[in-house]
Amino acid sequence: MKILLTGVTGYIAQRLLPVLLDQGHEVVACVRDKFRFNHSYPQAKLQIIEVDFLKEETLQQIPADLDVAYYLIHSMSTQSADFGQMEQTCAEHFKRSIEQTNIKQVIYLSGIVNDVGLSRHLSSRKNVEDILSTGCFALTTLRAGIIVGSGSASFEIIRDLVEKLPVMITPKWLKTRCQPIGIRNVVEFLVGVLGREETYRRSYDIGGTDILSYKEMLLRFAKIRGLKRRIFIVPVMTPRLSSYWLYFVTSTSYVLAKNLVNSMKVEVICKANNLAQLLHIQLLDYDTSIKLAFDKIEQNQVLSSWKDAQTSDLFKNSLTHYLDVPVNGCFRDVQRRSALQPELALQRIWAIGGKSGWYYGRWLWEIRGFMDQVVGGVGMRRGRKSDSEIYAGESLDFWRVLIANKAERRLLLYAEMKLPGEAWLEFKMNEDNILTQTATFRPLGLLGRLYWYSVLPFHGFIFKGMISNIVKPAVSRQTP
Repeated sequence: MKILLTGVTGYIAQRLLPVLLDQGHEVVACVRDKFRFNHSYPQAKLQIIEVDFLKEETLQQIPADLDVAYYLIHSMSTQSADFGQMEQTCAEHFKRSIEQTNIKQVIYLSGIVNDVGLSRHLSSRKNVEDILSTGCFALTTLRAGIIVGSGSASFEIIRDLVEKLPVMITPKWLKTRCQPIGIRNVVEFLVGVLGREETYRRSYDIGGTDILSYKEMLLRFAKIRGLKRRIFIVPVMTPRLSSYWLYFVTSTSYVLAKNLVNSMKVEVICKANNLAQLLHIQLLDYDTSIKLAFDKIEQNQVLSSWKDAQTSDLFKNSLTHYLDVPVNGCFRDVQRRSALQPELALQRIWAIGGKSGWYYGRWLWEIRGFMDQVVGGVGMRRGRKSDSEIYAGESLDFWRVLIANKAERRLLLYAEMKLPGEAWLEFKMNEDNILTQTATFRPLGLLGRLYWYSVLPFHGFIFKGMISNIVKPAVSRQTP
């Protein structure tokens, strides 16, 4: 089949894409920015097109000879306050465009909407479903609640709470029940309904075998991890306080935390259906989904992370807009060192951030991350998806990867922290194994210049210490 896949830089689509390719389907991947897409997939059956569903004129690139489309576009983590309007606009543009093709089926991943009083997030998902259902194609809707998998937003938020807080004072919405589902089952359902005519023009709730409160989910997660945790629920924590609580403890943004809190007040429990039996899917329980997620993490095989799809409002333009590092009107800190063991130095560069840290002044980096978080920035909480591999478009602590080219031995990062200007950090090694580390800051007005001079004393030893530790030779241990 020829399949249109939307939301390709998102968490779900990145899991779905390799499965579709492995099954021999021809996939047309829609991305807003090619530079934010991992190009390591085989290209024989993959076509990449740049499409922004908020801009209807860009949809002309969508080919007409399609069989099926996956609609996996969601905007809950956007910095815009009116994500519902954005989702409606995208759905309307998508529907009008797809109706001009030969498409037979559209598969939409939505949220469970059984409660009368829906949150803004779930109401928006239902509105998108209503829009798509009026199209001249057959719509199959899969409705999921909490999705559990390595790199998923739900998994990472639960992980942050459990592993950071031995005692939790929590809001009353932790009593709300839900029916979590493992990412493996979600992908199985998405693939299973592909081309199945008995699923056309129907919607299905999909969930795992367990119905749990959020408190039970946290405690069972802690048990699997061998941690003792105490949770006390208080009735006085307002939605705003709950949102700040999630924001400061976990790696989520405040906007996403606020939308999650509103959604977590609503029970998301599946209505009974026979889809799992029809598709011969063995549903996983919550504990198994958690254990499978940690298996992927321990093997360093996390295929996708919700953090890579979560960007600040800096990237209204394509990432290509930031690839040419400016020189005029900029402050720069340039450090050069000879790498006696170039492969080791490159290995350290490719592992920078996350668990490896920044090789010098860790506590200063953490303070800078906390300061950024206090003013609403992303902070240092996002880490990195893989300990050893990195691709353009991925998040890296409070940076965004612009270029990660091993052949050219070059890594270029762009700062997503809150700054009175713009900042780049580049590592590049030449043929003589001289590593050049360049920090570039383009100030915005007087405040930007004052900021640079205020941090200049710290830069003096942080950047020198960082490059020195990157090129430091390995210490050989001699046996007596």
